[in-house]
Amino acid sequence: MAINKVEICGLDTSKLPMMTYERSRELLLKIKDGDENARETFIRENLRLVLSVIQRFSGRGEYMDDLFQVGCIGLIKAIDNFDLSHNVRFSTYAVPMIIGEVRRHLRDNNALRVSRSIRDTAYHALQTRARLMDETGQEPHISDIAKAMGLKEEDIAFALDAIQDPVSLFEPIYHDDGDAIYVMDQLKDDRTNDEDWLTHVAIQNGMDKLSEREQNIIRLRFFQGRTQMEVADEIGISQAQVSRLEKSALKHMRKYV
Repeated sequence: MAINKVEICGLDTSKLPMMTYERSRELLLKIKDGDENARETFIRENLRLVLSVIQRFSGRGEYMDDLFQVGCIGLIKAIDNFDLSHNVRFSTYAVPMIIGEVRRHLRDNNALRVSRSIRDTAYHALQTRARLMDETGQEPHISDIAKAMGLKEEDIAFALDAIQDPVSLFEPIYHDDGDAIYVMDQLKDDRTNDEDWLTHVAIQNGMDKLSEREQNIIRLRFFQGRTQMEVADEIGISQAQVSRLEKSALKHMRKYV
C-alpha cells in the first residue's frame, strides 16, 4: 500500500489521535497499576507514532500494512519495558524500539540470507570481544579475537560484516515529540572539504595522463612515502632514472592540476 493513502490496516490514519506528554504520563501510571483499558487506550493513541516511524522505511518493496503491524509489536514491547522513573519521554524511548522491530523484520525477510554458520561465528566473536574487554579493560583488536577463537582474522571480519544491517543516512537517532535527528545530521569530517575533494579529482586527472611506469613511481613516492632508492629497487631501475621520470611526470601533471 502506498504511504500517501489514508488507510493502513483498515485504520483511517487521518483520524489517529495525538498523544500529549501529560496524557502519556497519566495513562502510563494507570498501566503500571495493571489497568488493561488504559493499556489499550495508550496503544491506540500512539499508533500515529508507529505510522511516523514506518514512513521512513517506505520504498523497500514491503507492504506498509505489514510494517505497520510490525511497528505495533515494537510499540507494545516499548510499553512493557518503559521505566517511568527515568526522566525520558515515552516517544524518545519507543522510537528506537519500533525501528529495531521493523529492521529485524526487514532483515529476516531479506532475500540475501546469511548462513547459520557465519551468524554463529559472528555472535561467538561478539561474546569473545565482550569477555576480552572485561579481562583487559580495553577494546580488543580483531587479531586478539581471532586468536582467542582459533580462527583467521579475515573470517572474523567477514562474519561480523555479514550480520551488520545497512544504516540509512535518514535513520532517526533521536526523536522527542519534535523534529527527529537523523544519522546524516551527525556526519561531519573536518579533515576534508570541497576544496580537498576538488584537489583530489584534479590530481587523479593528472595521474591518468601519465604512463603506467610514471603512475607507479608517483604513487610509491608521494602516496606511500618511499624514497627514490626504495622505488628504484622495487621497479628495477637506477635511482637516477627514478629521479628523471619523477620530475618529468610532475611537470606533465602540472598541466592538468
